[in-house]
Amino acid sequence: MIQIQLSNITLVLGARRIFENLNWEIQHRQKIGLVGANGAGKSSLFKMIEGEHSPEMGGTITRARLITTGYLPQHPELDSSLTAFDAALAGNPRVAEVHAEMERVENSLGDPEVYGDGKKLQRALEQQHKLIDEYYALGGDSYPARVRELLLGLGLAQSELTKPMSVLSGGQKKLIGLARLLIIHPDILLLDEPDNHLDLPGKMYLEKLIREYDGTVVIISHDRYLLDAAVTHIAELEDGKLTLFEGDYTSFMADKEMRMARQEEMFRAQQHTINRLEAAIKRLAIWGKVYDNEDLARKSKTMQKRLDKMEKVEKPIAERKRMDLRLNGWRGSNKVLELEGLSKSFGEKRVFKNLNETIWHGERVGLIGANGAGKSVLLRMILGREQPDSGEIKIGPSVSTGHYAQEHETLDFNQTVVDAVRYAGEMSESRATAFLLHYLFTYKQVSQKIGELSGGERSRLQLALVVLSGANFLLLDEPTNNLDIASAEVLEQALEDFEGTALIISHDRYFLDQTVERLLVIEDGKLKEYHGGYSDYLETKGK
Repeated sequence: MIQIQLSNITLVLGARRIFENLNWEIQHRQKIGLVGANGAGKSSLFKMIEGEHSPEMGGTITRARLITTGYLPQHPELDSSLTAFDAALAGNPRVAEVHAEMERVENSLGDPEVYGDGKKLQRALEQQHKLIDEYYALGGDSYPARVRELLLGLGLAQSELTKPMSVLSGGQKKLIGLARLLIIHPDILLLDEPDNHLDLPGKMYLEKLIREYDGTVVIISHDRYLLDAAVTHIAELEDGKLTLFEGDYTSFMADKEMRMARQEEMFRAQQHTINRLEAAIKRLAIWGKVYDNEDLARKSKTMQKRLDKMEKVEKPIAERKRMDLRLNGWRGSNKVLELEGLSKSFGEKRVFKNLNETIWHGERVGLIGANGAGKSVLLRMILGREQPDSGEIKIGPSVSTGHYAQEHETLDFNQTVVDAVRYAGEMSESRATAFLLHYLFTYKQVSQKIGELSGGERSRLQLALVVLSGANFLLLDEPTNNLDIASAEVLEQALEDFEGTALIISHDRYFLDQTVERLLVIEDGKLKEYHGGYSDYLETKGK
């Protein structure tokens, strides 16, 4: 059953054509991963389905009767005066409305005008019965418990449920926005990067929710592991066109590579045929004129008509331009980082106790753990921004650290992009501009303030500044959070070629599999070591 149909959709924002004559059918119970480069128009497509943008030039969006959608934007807007729990509870206002109506009907049963009139009493009892059925269908008295369980499952800590929305991070607000949608249970969920900032248990919980959701889910995500684990279809938005594929992301990419190879082969063969025909047409036309031969001229025109009617194979678009990331490391000390008896508490809450660990030159080490386990605290201590209660942190004498911050707090949002690079690299404006072009910035963007950039653009700028630092020990905190898949793959290759050492905090399981050789897991205030990537860790835990 087709639930939403987009026909000949064109969208123009400002001077930019986002997509043109786009067609798409969203079918009942499909689980679709919507992929494409940053800026391809994925979020705009969601906003168009939700009616925030209108299609141009006669395009139509048709919904099946009574179909409901729930939309989670990248940055949900929620009442900042509410606590996290109350904001989630308010996600389905009908629960409170039904409860109030039930109380009103129950009170009316004690009114002599009602219980003394058989017809009024019958109507009140029927209404009460309907309200009770609806109330329990919505969760009834267990509704608050269900909301609490959902929030905890998605990764919010018990202590965070009572905090006001104004003090929560963007990632935590997104979790609450997602919980509100799941409570309402619309026919179609439109989720714009809901997995950003989720810890690993939260991502697994989200995957299970998507797989088991008895409606339709369309999810924008750059998490290749999630796209393999949870979706039934991939919809790729590229060059304003949408291609739908049945299967997971890995299968989609293999199929795409085969299709591109076939198209390249067919294009070359057809071009060879066209060149031969054009040469023959030209030759016959010349001979017809030289020898005044109408038969040759007629043959030339017939061949030209045949050529004009030929269905042309489109030239395959060469591989998209990618970020040119080259991490400039150097040898440095053999022992890069040493933690000796490290302990840290905040008040009565103990974060670490007696941590001991050594990281050697050339290692790629992943650092994982639930949200709140202390990953960022450990990173701040290594950077010297937080002091341990006891123990010592030793960094090798010829080690220079470079830091990639998850929330981009290393960037000055009032600075222009080109100035950030000029000062970091001690270079001229023209050299800084040329350097930024390698990181997919346009001439217009280099003069913008950093605060005006998207999350993906800020991520690419941070990586550019890490390169300019020339560090040989990289401390990367969720480096793929805002990167599209192509840019994440570039970072994976750059880390493989990097001469130095890297300690990487990440919840991107695919990225961990591609980059790290061992994992440090923070559990109960201690570091546990597992050799291999994330899949190896899962296998070991399973055993």
